[in-house]
Amino acid sequence: MLDLGRLRMLRELEAVGTVAGTAAALGYTPSAVSQQLAVLEREAGARLLAKAGRGVRLTDAGRLLARHAGILLAAAEEAEADLQRAAHTVAGTIRIAGFQTAMLQVVIPASAAVGRAHPDVHVELVEAEVEEALPGLRRGRLDVLIQDEYDGLPRERHADLHRETLLREEVRLILPAGHPLARTRRRPSLAAFAGETWCAAQPGTAHHAMVLGTCRALGGFEPTVRHTTNDLLVLLELVRTIGAITLLPDLIRTGNDTSVVARTPAEGAIRRDVQALTRRTGAHRPALVAVREALVTAAHAAAGSPGRAATARRGP
Repeated sequence: MLDLGRLRMLRELEAVGTVAGTAAALGYTPSAVSQQLAVLEREAGARLLAKAGRGVRLTDAGRLLARHAGILLAAAEEAEADLQRAAHTVAGTIRIAGFQTAMLQVVIPASAAVGRAHPDVHVELVEAEVEEALPGLRRGRLDVLIQDEYDGLPRERHADLHRETLLREEVRLILPAGHPLARTRRRPSLAAFAGETWCAAQPGTAHHAMVLGTCRALGGFEPTVRHTTNDLLVLLELVRTIGAITLLPDLIRTGNDTSVVARTPAEGAIRRDVQALTRRTGAHRPALVAVREALVTAAHAAAGSPGRAATARRGP
């Protein structure tokens, strides 16, 4: 009988490519992973790994078994979900990853609500960028991933994942309050900021691509991005203290902050969706259903905050 835990290790090894990476992803030591994979080889009666320089690679048999491992692990997840639903058991651990602003305004309030309503559901949170967390969701190390999707910058769709839009919000041009164009209620033209110092998230992120793409498409210029950070609260501080310019979504609340001004560009509104991704397998697990419902409720509350233009809706 093949052990599901060892099959998970093999599947992870196929994905990350190293024993050390597999160990880090699953919370084991490299020696423990090597030992368990050796046991799996004996169980399978086939050579699954071969030396490749200082590391290892999967043999043809190893790759074949890794593909079957994905099917077996998905079937086990479905079986567990069916049993929990049949027993009306709302319990277990749900692991959620998300970006900072969604964690602050949606995920943490939702987690608190789940804890009050379902004491046997334990929610574990990790702040992470979508790009780094997505593989963990697809391979079962996470249960929910909160991602953002800017208009004009669609993210890749995955057949094994369900996507639900929690809210749709506007992205604003953020100026220091002392900026000349912040002193008028007229919508400022994005093109007027071509010579300014800009700040954005790190290259390779959706926010960075959105800032560059918006300045190019709507403003007709290449922004001078001198400061980069994935912490959007730090971006806000860069506007406040250094006088940089940026674009930030409404989940970064600026309504009571007199040091910065949020404006919709004259060229038109920019928007993004905040979405919850889950695997299609095991999606009816009662604990996961409770968490998803709490996320929707928290998103509606965040979208309905005074002075905000965001609206919550169900997505495909």
